[in-house]
Amino acid sequence: MSAPEAAWLLIGAALLAYVLTAGADFGAGFWHLVARGPRGDAQREALEHELAPIWEANHVWLIFIVVALFTLFPSAFSVMSISLHLPLTAALIGIVLRGTAFTFRAYGLQPEPRRSALGRVFAVASVVTPLFLGMSLAALSTGAIRVAGGEVATGFFAGWTTLFAVSVGLLAVAIFALLAAVYMTVAAPEPVRSDFRRLAIGAELAAAGFALAAFLRAGADAPALYARLSGSAWTWPVQLGAFGFAVATLGALWFRRFGLARFTVAAQVAMVVIGWGAAMGGHFVLPDVSLHNAASPPQVFAAFFPAVAAGAVLLGPALFFLFRVFRAR
Repeated sequence: MSAPEAAWLLIGAALLAYVLTAGADFGAGFWHLVARGPRGDAQREALEHELAPIWEANHVWLIFIVVALFTLFPSAFSVMSISLHLPLTAALIGIVLRGTAFTFRAYGLQPEPRRSALGRVFAVASVVTPLFLGMSLAALSTGAIRVAGGEVATGFFAGWTTLFAVSVGLLAVAIFALLAAVYMTVAAPEPVRSDFRRLAIGAELAAAGFALAAFLRAGADAPALYARLSGSAWTWPVQLGAFGFAVATLGALWFRRFGLARFTVAAQVAMVVIGWGAAMGGHFVLPDVSLHNAASPPQVFAAFFPAVAAGAVLLGPALFFLFRVFRAR
């Protein structure tokens, strides 16, 4: 395995970690937005209780992805930053607004009307951000973003404004909401736990619908990706794995095996991320930017991997201690 390929897998692992952790945090914002009924306030309180100690730490994976991209694959980072300037800027604004609003709501001393307004900002930003992130990732696989002579040859709206990209953005929102709801079936007390069980089942069905819509629309808007998804030897095992874990998640929720559901939903989402990564075929942007033609000189990789190993020695125990302390509450 070459150094660029090892880095590709490392970035993919960080992306998966971000989806499974910070993705659930975004999903919590979605449920915060739509909470209604006599237990709406109790649902929001349970979400905030679980989210407050750890939400900021989960963004470490996004920071790692960004640093790894502009260090190891600077031309790919440049193409993505330029071609997807609008949706990525919107997502970054959403991340900032979301974090700021949640912090002031959770720890501030504002009167209730101000706290309610901050809660709405947090919730709306939690929905808008994954929508734009999903649309941005989808745009990379459409083939609409073209590079000529090392420069982006298409406009600021290429790829991410297609129906396929919108479907993937909505799929991201549904998946994040699903993760949050399933995680809350383990963490929340009754009767709120039963509410999240019902919401998780609905989110699973919604995610299935958006996944089907994205797959069908890929044939028109992302033909290269569709060809790999529908014709490669690895495609059907991965898709069947995602489907099997989705059915297992529904079964575990139905029979109230919430600990099992938390495992199966994580495996389901992992299959989705792995399937997308494999379908990209070693490209950051289809068809012009691959991990080989965008890679930095070998000396950069030689310095990067020891630095990552040293950082992991410091970060790993710190994250473990953080989660253990707050899970012990």
